Amino acid sequence: MVIGMLGFQTTVSRPVTLSGTGVHSGAEVSITFNPAEVDTGVVFQRMHENGSVTELRAVSSQVGNTDLCTVLGFSPAHSVATIEHVMAAVYALGLDNVLIEVHGAEMPIMDGSSAPFIDAIEQVGLVSLGVKRRYIRITKPVRIEHGGSWSEFRPYDGTRFEVEIDFECPLIGRQKWEGDLTAQTFKTELSRARTFGFMRDVERLWASGHALGSSLENSVVISDDNTVINVEGLRYAKDEFVRHKALDAVGDLALAGAPFIGCYRSYRGGHKMNANALKALLSDPSAYEVVETSAARPRVAARDFIAVSAPGFAPWSA
Repeated sequence: MVIGMLGFQTTVSRPVTLSGTGVHSGAEVSITFNPAEVDTGVVFQRMHENGSVTELRAVSSQVGNTDLCTVLGFSPAHSVATIEHVMAAVYALGLDNVLIEVHGAEMPIMDGSSAPFIDAIEQVGLVSLGVKRRYIRITKPVRIEHGGSWSEFRPYDGTRFEVEIDFECPLIGRQKWEGDLTAQTFKTELSRARTFGFMRDVERLWASGHALGSSLENSVVISDDNTVINVEGLRYAKDEFVRHKALDAVGDLALAGAPFIGCYRSYRGGHKMNANALKALLSDPSAYEVVETSAARPRVAARDFIAVSAPGFAPWSA
């Protein structure tokens, strides 16, 4: 089968900027996607008012808090929060190298989905850097469990996600999204799915300094009588909730530092489970191998990948 991403490394053709509100801080923030050189990876550059810059590589070893969103960095003054929707867009489109300049402490929430970031990146387009990409190919199952939740990686001839959620809320209940990830699949089936929450949790979140920028413009809100408050309803009939969880999983697993070939499955997962499953995988060198294409062509099939000796290749630990 064809892997739905490029065989060569890419970057954006020119800078592109988005501005909006931080969902947790409520502050106005802006980000700019800037072109980057080969093997740069995804790097967030938080610009401080005093002129200093905090650089954070979008890799597993840099993940801090994962309670309500995914945060890079380990102190509030030197971290960037709510990166998952941006990272999902970056990963799905096959954007390997980019410097993301951030004016603020978190990503703009935009409409609560990845669609605005997809649109911005596609507006400027990607350019090939003429150097082969490397992938992480899963070679054996890796599974973690916590309470009634579990997540696992399994070998698969492609890149696949199988995400299942199970809520007591009757509006949501048990839902599952599964599919092979390509740029087109992500755009049509996942990218527009919005973050969601419950009215009953609002006061608790506000009291803890979270969700200060949340609104009906950027979140699906479920009322105390288990109905959707948003006038426009759901973008995906009945199952926008699990689609958003799948979107989050794409973004969280983008922190491997390289695209993966395999299947990721989860039941009642979330940011913390995604992060811990990825760390479990990367901590077991026998569970994966680094591969690249044997042929110099822009689009590749699974049979074109070969294992390479790359002892220094561990971008997730940088």
